[in-house]
Amino acid sequence: MRPVIQTSSVVFRRSFSISSSRPVASPDPVTSLQHTARARISAIDARLGKPELKGSSTPLSPAASLSATEIGILRDIHQPQPLVDTFRRTHDYLRISLTEKCNLRCFYCMPKEGIELSPRSEILSDDEIIRLGSLFVRNGVKKIRLTGGEPTLRKGIVELIDKGRLSQLHSLGLQSIGITSNGLAMHRKLPQMIENGLTHLNLSLDTLSPQRFEQITRRKGYDAVLKTLNVALSSPDLRSVKLNTVIMKGVNDDEVLDFVEMARDVALIVRFIEFMPFSGNDWEKYKLVPSSELLARIAQRYPSMEKTKDELNDTARSYTIPGFKGSFGFISSMSDHFCGTCNRLRITADGKIKVCLFDGAEISLRDQMRGGASDQQLMNIIGYAVGNKKEKHDAMEDIDAVVNRPMILIGGLGARGWRRNQVTQGVMRSRSRYLRRHAPLFRSYDLGETHRSARMLFTTASSRADEDHVGPPAEKLTHIDASGHPAMVNVSHKAVTHRSATATGRIYLTANSFHLVCPNSEKNTHTSPSSSTSTSTSATSLQEPTTEKTLGKGPVLPTAQLAAILAAKQTSNLIPLCHSGMPLTHISVTFTPEPETFSVKCVVTVECDGKTGVEMEALVAVNGALLCVWDMIKAIAGREMRIADVCVMRKSGGKSGDWVREV
Repeated sequence: MRPVIQTSSVVFRRSFSISSSRPVASPDPVTSLQHTARARISAIDARLGKPELKGSSTPLSPAASLSATEIGILRDIHQPQPLVDTFRRTHDYLRISLTEKCNLRCFYCMPKEGIELSPRSEILSDDEIIRLGSLFVRNGVKKIRLTGGEPTLRKGIVELIDKGRLSQLHSLGLQSIGITSNGLAMHRKLPQMIENGLTHLNLSLDTLSPQRFEQITRRKGYDAVLKTLNVALSSPDLRSVKLNTVIMKGVNDDEVLDFVEMARDVALIVRFIEFMPFSGNDWEKYKLVPSSELLARIAQRYPSMEKTKDELNDTARSYTIPGFKGSFGFISSMSDHFCGTCNRLRITADGKIKVCLFDGAEISLRDQMRGGASDQQLMNIIGYAVGNKKEKHDAMEDIDAVVNRPMILIGGLGARGWRRNQVTQGVMRSRSRYLRRHAPLFRSYDLGETHRSARMLFTTASSRADEDHVGPPAEKLTHIDASGHPAMVNVSHKAVTHRSATATGRIYLTANSFHLVCPNSEKNTHTSPSSSTSTSTSATSLQEPTTEKTLGKGPVLPTAQLAAILAAKQTSNLIPLCHSGMPLTHISVTFTPEPETFSVKCVVTVECDGKTGVEMEALVAVNGALLCVWDMIKAIAGREMRIADVCVMRKSGGKSGDWVREV
């Protein structure tokens, strides 16, 4: 039966508040047993004169036998755990993207310029998917979810789930097979998929208005999604049906209460997802509606709503309303992240493992499989990837959406052109910390060349050096979009701060032209007046050249000072991706003659109160000043002159902090 949407006109006057605190994981129940077992093994080893249990050829004394529980604990201690990261998070949930293709063009998922799809040969084959799936399941994964793109567009998806393929993994410990779909082409396939072993379905629907649906997705298909939803709700063998709704301010946040009403008469779980930053989706902080704000709206309409108990690894905070058959919840990846209990890993359609949705770091398992890697070698690489997972993703303002994949290429909630912008990084952050914490793991694995090659297979775009960083910092291009086209960096979310930059450069002259430009060079330093109300003055003003030595175009250095100030103000007109309208508050230009090399050094300091730095303004000012000198004396020394040593010497303000170049 089609879900009924009701709008209530009742106004509730009682207030309602809900604690937003998340459950805290209880201490590990086997910790004390681990300590006891280790202590007993150490005592036995001491009596037998053995340095360690592992690898010993001498059997343990029967009198020193351990209990079955302790033996199990010891086995866990000495056996590698490739799906446990350095923060003791066990990863038992794998999301596999089946395709990069999609039959919708949702603006928050796919860049407006589209994506360049990978050749079919680069997409994982069915056999490769089954091999990876079985490998992960044998190492502890209990839940697999199929994503895209739009997974139903993959040829043979119904057969892929069949008992001879993914469903056979139930015998290895797999407990559920889910799929996330937009529902457009699913209603005919869904019954057979359920019969073949599908247990969970997540549908994506961001509006209950057909017209707004076309605006968000840039395609028709609203009725087809509802048809799939109704087929799912009438299928008793599906363990859960969830409706994922990305909420965006000014787009669909006015429909939240209507979505909640959908759970009144059917066992539907509605989940409101915060708008997240990905490459090409024009994410802005002001478009985000925090879950706490949505919760307050819902509580005003339904003051009797109740918080349900969340499982340890739940991404959503869930609520029920008395009398409703379904429920609703919030996935607050931005305002209230759940990184501490994350148990998810992702395999992209082209076979790369991603340990975090918001981290650009990847490693290709496809290339290793096609290169002949054994299952053990693959698990060595997977274990290394999991071990480098960060404790939590960056704050919403700091997530590097420029270089991470668009959502459609990740298989998150919802190319080759994108991949051309990836940067290969030889060594991941935190490697030394990982090695220290997991030394037993590496001894057991005998990683050897597999481990060393794994380090070189990572691609990343957001690595920031920390205390354990090994190797050079990651490089990235910030002024390109997902398709490789030039794009201005978005600074609208940044705070206004005081910033300054000092740049220098030199022009090397001939002896004759140098003395014409700087007739009293032994004692002269010429400093410009500031372009602001704060004035810079020089200790010794440059003497005007004598009449007989004055060049035809006028005094050189005073003219070059004006050129520098003008150039700084025109930077955005000269450098296409620089931000325009920079509120410059001070420009200081100083020339210092250097008789020993017949050169003139130019130093420019630019200051502003703004959202981005002024290094480019300082550099353009230096070049403008030196080019002006060149132009004014080129008739005398055009062949011999050269401009050199242009660089930023110091910078202050902004996120990257203050620094001074070492000379």
